[in-house]
Amino acid sequence: MMRIDAHHHLWQLGQFDYRWLDTEPHAPIRRDFLPADLRPLLDQAGIDRTVVVQTQHDLAENAWALALADAHPWIAGVVGWVDLRSAECEQQLLAARQHPKFVGVRHVVQDEPDDFILRPDVARGLATLERHRVPYDLLFYARQLQHAATVAARFPDLPLVLDHLGKPDIRTGQWDDWAADLSRAAAFPNVYCKLSGLATEAHWDRWQSADLARYFELAIEAFGPQRCMYGSDWPVCLLAGNYDAIHHACSLVVDRLSETEQAWIWGETARLFYGV
Repeated sequence: MMRIDAHHHLWQLGQFDYRWLDTEPHAPIRRDFLPADLRPLLDQAGIDRTVVVQTQHDLAENAWALALADAHPWIAGVVGWVDLRSAECEQQLLAARQHPKFVGVRHVVQDEPDDFILRPDVARGLATLERHRVPYDLLFYARQLQHAATVAARFPDLPLVLDHLGKPDIRTGQWDDWAADLSRAAAFPNVYCKLSGLATEAHWDRWQSADLARYFELAIEAFGPQRCMYGSDWPVCLLAGNYDAIHHACSLVVDRLSETEQAWIWGETARLFYGV
């Protein structure tokens, strides 16, 4: 069974602007995280390949991450960035796609105004991605998750994947509104879901696997294993636990499924979605 971590990051503090790491809660991850730091953790968890995801709204990060992917064959794909709002979006996209490991695009929408993804200039950029069949990662807070279904309906041929299940507030037990919005998104066949990023939405210092399980279970029920993929969200996940703990929490749910269903979530969904 091929196992893919479909969502992690890499960063090097001297390369780009990481001011978001300067807040005190992020102090534990305010250092470089590079492939050599991750590889032993992947080996321990039995992960074969990975997809690295952007952290910068900077075209230069695409080249930096792709160079790391070239140097480390197990980095199978890079989800990078192009400026969806720019008239040069298509030009930027075509340039990035010259590299075979450029497999998708993300913008950190969670930090934008809640209606950002619906704006006409952004919609023009999404239409460009749709035209070229380039997958797009949706990074929303739960309050923005309602827009996932809207985007899916407007761009039915655009492959979309929801990062971190739309970030439900597990600390407060948020459920009804999040579950309804997630289920509405799942009704569209072009929307997929990453089983990732939940521990940092729970109490960092005292979460347990059971706190995450019902969120994972609903996502798998709503999307089905063929539209769910595993992601660690390393090294952000280190704020709430080590790689093994994050992987184990997901395993407790996924490993109850049939072998075929497990194979989809652990690798096959990501392989087909991103073409890795």
